[in-house]
Parts: sequence; structure tokens; C-alpha cells
Amino acid sequence: MVLSIPILTRHIGVSLRFFMCGNSMSKDVVTIPASPGKHSATVIFLHGLGDTGHGWAAAMDSIKQPHIKYICPTAAATPVTLNGGFRMPSWFDLYTLEIGGKEDTQGIKNAAVLIHSLLDEEIAAGVAPNRIVLGGFSQGGALAMYSALTTSKTLAGMVGLSTWLPLHTSFPQDQQGNAQTPLLQCHGTEDPLVKVRWGQTTAEFMKGTLGNSNVTFKTYDGMAHGSCNKEIADVMEFINTCLPA
Repeated sequence: MVLSIPILTRHIGVSLRFFMCGNSMSKDVVTIPASPGKHSATVIFLHGLGDTGHGWAAAMDSIKQPHIKYICPTAAATPVTLNGGFRMPSWFDLYTLEIGGKEDTQGIKNAAVLIHSLLDEEIAAGVAPNRIVLGGFSQGGALAMYSALTTSKTLAGMVGLSTWLPLHTSFPQDQQGNAQTPLLQCHGTEDPLVKVRWGQTTAEFMKGTLGNSNVTFKTYDGMAHGSCNKEIADVMEFINTCLPA
């Protein structure tokens, strides 16, 4: 069982680079640059388990705006307990997909440091935190939400597709910021892996326990653990609202 959605369907012009964070190295980072001289905002989007940055680069390319740079990093290949110890790109270990099940606490925290370093790179390059959207699919969406809540930098928006908030019992005490940052959550009604109820529970937790009044939760009838054109259109609309030219 591989929780990913490889949707790269055509070649796009991207640049690749490598980066380190502590003892963890990703394979590559796929970057879709903004138009020359127009870069004023950035989207960082994290893939699901078993995928790579290339898996979502085509989707980002299809909705790109000239003033936005899109960054799709790749997780390091590590053994995944849920998949019998098989090595695959994974942001952290997974033991179960049941609500309240065992979680890889240290692995999640280490991965968040990695994502915080990407945010710091963009900020150092001159992009204001409130001009950055952080998002992801499935495991990548889980890490994106956790990373956003554990940075003090106020972002423009968060996107979580077919996902959940990991280590939710550590909040609100571990929350560092983004209490009112707009969040778009999207989920298929027929998702057999990350059940739609898990996504709904996360949205309710963000709105209730964490008090975020800017949470939008959308469902897509018949969609399984994947994506669809309507969802991608909704993501584009959300990003364009958060990051106007």
C-alpha cells in the first residue's frame, strides 16, 4: 500500500538541487521558477508517501502564475513500518492510519525542521512569510500543516489534500503561530486510506480547539485517495486569493 498520487504527465521546465537538514537529505527539489523579474511569492508543496517532488510538479505547473515560484521537494527514502519496512520516499515513519494510533513523534518533528529550513531560504531570498503558501498531499499535507503550526512565521495560507493533522494532542501548547492563517482542506468522499472523517475531524479541531476561523473544508463526491480537476481548480483559486499579483 503506497499512499501517493503520481500525476506527472508531461515534461516541464524545472531546476533541481540538493539540500541537507541535520542528518536528513532529500533526493532533489523540483522548482518551477517565477517569470524573470516578477517573483514576489512562493508555494511549497509536499508529496505523499512513496512519491517524489516530480509527482506534483505538473499540477503546480498547470496552475502557475508568473509572480509565484513553486517548490516541490522530495523526502528521503526510509523504511516505512506501515508498508512492511519497505524503503520509499517518506517524510516520517507511519505505523497506522487509524485516528489515535501510534505516531513517529521525533520523525515528524525532524521533518518539520526540514520544511522550516525551506521557509527560511525563501525568506532570506527576499520573500515575506505572508507571501508563502505551504501545502501538501496525504503525508505531505500532514507535515505541511504541522510545520505551519510550529513556526512563528505568519504564512499566507495552508493547503491540506486528503490529509490529517499529526501529533494533534500536542496542540495548542506546541503551536507557535498561524492561528488565523487561511487553511484549505480537500478530501475525497471515497478515500479508502485516509478516511474523509479523519479530514473532517482535523478541520473541526483546527476551527474548534485551535480557534482558526479561516478553515475551508471541501469534499469531492466519489473521489478516492487522489485528486481531480475540480480539486486542482479549488487549490488554484485559494492560492491566487492568498498570493495576489
